Amino acid sequence: MILHLKVKAGARKSELTQSEAGEWQLKIAAPPVDGKANEAIIEFLAEHYKVPKRAVTILSGHTAPFKKIEIDGI
Repeated sequence: MILHLKVKAGARKSELTQSEAGEWQLKIAAPPVDGKANEAIIEFLAEHYKVPKRAVTILSGHTAPFKKIEIDGI
């Protein structure tokens, strides 16, 4: 499964939502410093989809708010 997400780091709480236009948005509580937000994204999505962390891979957008993420096993 490939997800295209708009990510906002440094939010009050981590949550996955969908806008009225159908765009997936992920608010993540971790700060966008030293890859902490990317690590938190992987942990959040692995828990949300009930897969191991190694099944979640950020394909593109490591330093951008728009990310392409692959989740194996779904």
